[in-house]
Order: sequence, then structure tokens, then C-alpha cells
Amino acid sequence: MEKVLITGGAGFIGRFVTDELLRRGHHVRVLDALIPQVHGEGASRPDALNPEAEFIHGDVRDRDAMARALQGMDSVIHLAAEVGVGQSMYEVERYTSTNDVGTAVLFEKLIDNPVRRVVTASSMSIYGEGLYKDADGGMVQDAERVGIRDGLKQWDPVDAQGRPLTPVATPEWKQPNLASIYALNKYVQERTTHIMTAPYGIEGVCLRLFNVFGPGQALSNPYTGVLAIFASRYLNGQAPMIFEDGEQRRDFVHVSDVARAFAEALSLPQAAGGTFNIGSGNDRSVTEVARELGRAMGRNALEPQIVGKARIGDIRHCFCDTTLAAETLGFTAQTDFREGLAELAEWVASQTAVDRVEQARAELDKRGLVA
Repeated sequence: MEKVLITGGAGFIGRFVTDELLRRGHHVRVLDALIPQVHGEGASRPDALNPEAEFIHGDVRDRDAMARALQGMDSVIHLAAEVGVGQSMYEVERYTSTNDVGTAVLFEKLIDNPVRRVVTASSMSIYGEGLYKDADGGMVQDAERVGIRDGLKQWDPVDAQGRPLTPVATPEWKQPNLASIYALNKYVQERTTHIMTAPYGIEGVCLRLFNVFGPGQALSNPYTGVLAIFASRYLNGQAPMIFEDGEQRRDFVHVSDVARAFAEALSLPQAAGGTFNIGSGNDRSVTEVARELGRAMGRNALEPQIVGKARIGDIRHCFCDTTLAAETLGFTAQTDFREGLAELAEWVASQTAVDRVEQARAELDKRGLVA
């Protein structure tokens, strides 16, 4: 049994990680700022947070709160972060302060209070475009889309000769291509974890999460996970809004599987020093996913609204090569996608949500971030 601090542990993923660690016999302490965008104004300890967990209401950038939270801990799972590609492109200071400065405060405090291991949540966003294969069978790590700003609507990347590229599963060795401030933040968190652990006798692990879904995500936050955003629209009788042509492909992994991955990354000796993709290993188009959710929620008549425009900072295709996590952590996702959607739909039916998608779209439009 270990004493584990989870930063951001009152959030969507954090609550599931808390439950998983408590099931495994660990003691859990949560540090969370309860930011209004996620938890609402004036929030207190969420009812959904396991009552067996200790809770400290505090910001990761607050040195005193961090020192208090680390006292007596054996290990740390670092989840605290502002999350949202689009919003990060205009709330630059806020994202960089919470994500990067908060991580710096954590590791400064760990110098005097070292723990056995820190597991940090990273993101598939650091890859930018995923891995592609060209017409000759060669792998392309630096695929980019051209002409989006010029209204050319060439959604898929092509090679230098203008030939189409084929997306393939993205492994950890694919070089980063940081397309948003959020992606930059997550990469800084990764590098800080690996740079600041070994010199102080701490083990560092990073998990690059793909698109996490499940019950409990903030439905009124228009910058949260795509399935929660779609669910909020359906719940309010509105069609999901999908950028580009809806054929961009992603990997969706259930939050219970992600919680299990964090627990394994925390405990397994062979995980130390590693960076691992955490996904399902299955890719789906965003339109396909929206329609599946509509069916699960009984909203079949609401056909997704295809915007035909791109958000600056978005990428076309990125889905998960799960080989390394399977070989090193013994991790494979277990939750069937449709069963996960049914569970999400059942939970959403008992909720209320403020649909802020149009507001979020307007924020991007007025800054020229939709092309």
C-alpha cells in the first residue's frame, strides 16, 4: 500500500483513477483547484469523488498548497491541467501558467520531498498529425496540411508531389509536431517529468492519452472531450457540430481503462523512465462516433452538422499504436466502444447541461481561428 497524491484528482479522469487506486488498497490524497469551467462557480468537494480519498482544495501553482499536499506521500499522479486545444490558442497565459508553471512548482517541491515515482498525464496532441505512409510505402512523420487558411479545403495531408498519404497507427517514436499551445504545454510537462526525476532519485513515467470518454465528464464545458461535447448537444436537442468534413479519425478509450493504465504505470518496475500511448487501438471517424452516440441516446433524427471549416491547431488523423503499452505494461483496453457509449448515454440522461458550443465557436471565429 502506498500513499498517492493525485493532482487534479477531482476531475473526470482523476475520480476514476482515485477509485482504481483505492480498490488496489492505496491511500489517496487529491489536490484540486475546482476550476469553474469544469466544476461550476463556487464548487466544493464533488459528490462523485470517492469519500475514502483525502481532499485538499488548492491550486498546483500555490507553493504552500503543493508542499502541504506532498507531505507524507510515496508517489504522485499528475493530472492537473487546463484542457482544450482551441481555447489554448487564445488563453495562452492561463494554459501555460496552470500546465507548465504548475508542473514546475510540483517538481521544485519534490526536490526537498522526493517520492518513489511520478506518473504524468500527457496527450496525443503532442504528435500533431499522426504517422502516415506515402505512396512508396515510406513512413512520414512530419505530415502537414496546406491551404486550410486559403479555403482550399484539402483536408488530408499530401506528400511533396501532391500524392495522398495514408494514416497509420502512431507509435511513441513518432516525432512531436506541436500544433497548439495545449500540445506545447503537454510536451513541456512530459519533458519536465523526465528531466526532473532521475537526478533526484525519482522514477518518472508519462502516459500519452488519446480521446478519453465515459460518464462524469463536464457536460457544460465546451472545451472538454469531444464525446461529452456531442452528448451535451444531443441532451439539449441540438445536432453535434463537427469541423471539417467529419472524416478525421481518432482513437476513443474508456476512462476506466485509462484509470487502470495509471495504476499499472504507478506500480510496475518496468514502467520507470517510459512514455506510453494509452488508447484502444481502434480508429473511428468523428462523424461515425457522433452518429453512434446519437443512436445510444435515442437522438437518431439529429444528423451531425458538418461545418466544413477547420479550427487552427486541429489535426486531421491521429490514432494509437498500443504495442509498447501492451508489451511493457500488459495494458490493453477492455471496454467495448458501444457498451461504453451506452453507459455514457445512461449517465447523460440523468444530467442537465448548458450548451456553450456556439459560444465557444464564436470565441474562435472572432479571433480568426476558424478557417
